[in-house]
Amino acid sequence: MFAVLKKEFKSYLLTPLGYIFIGIFLIMFSLFFYIDIYNYQAINFEYLFYNGATILTFVVPVLTMRMFSEERKSGTEQLILTSPRSLTSIVLGKFLAAVLIIAITEVFTFIYFGILNYFGDPSLKVAFSTLAGFLLLGAAYISFGMFASSITESQIVAFILSVGVFISMWFLPNIDEIFTPFCLVSKFDSFPRGIISISEVITFATFILLFISLTIVVLQSRKTAHR
Repeated sequence: MFAVLKKEFKSYLLTPLGYIFIGIFLIMFSLFFYIDIYNYQAINFEYLFYNGATILTFVVPVLTMRMFSEERKSGTEQLILTSPRSLTSIVLGKFLAAVLIIAITEVFTFIYFGILNYFGDPSLKVAFSTLAGFLLLGAAYISFGMFASSITESQIVAFILSVGVFISMWFLPNIDEIFTPFCLVSKFDSFPRGIISISEVITFATFILLFISLTIVVLQSRKTAHR
């Protein structure tokens, strides 16, 4: 797993993809920062991440769309399916490499915390709670994006499918309350208030494990079919 993690993480840093993700996120985050600070005089670091959650909806698919679809289209998927490494270690390695990119992006957001600290007194404790929840939300989105990439050879299809599902999650509670657990953004809401709820952590963890498992199942089924 660690060999795959290292390889995938280096691929993000040695190609434009990782920098595109971080760049797009920070540009959009800066725009919302300007709007919140100068138009609404908001000096709460954690409030920025409500907008950050919206940004993730559109930028995480950029990070995940090529994970498996590119290899399937180019024919290099056979190397994965015939690799002596287990499919579980390969999937986890790719997943964790993408999560590390989000973690690095979060580190950059402390620039805004420093700016806000000059104007006010944002809570460091709440900031860390917010970042923890944001990382969980990002990891959940990555797990689904990875699954979407595993079921198609088209990066565009994987991107559209991921964005479509993420957007639909916003509106599910409006259809029926039974769908509320599937609205990941609403599960993130308590973290910017400095509350780390075990039930919400479990919800994120369950979602992540579900789609990591489904990705492994998809790859395993193709591995079996190619024997």
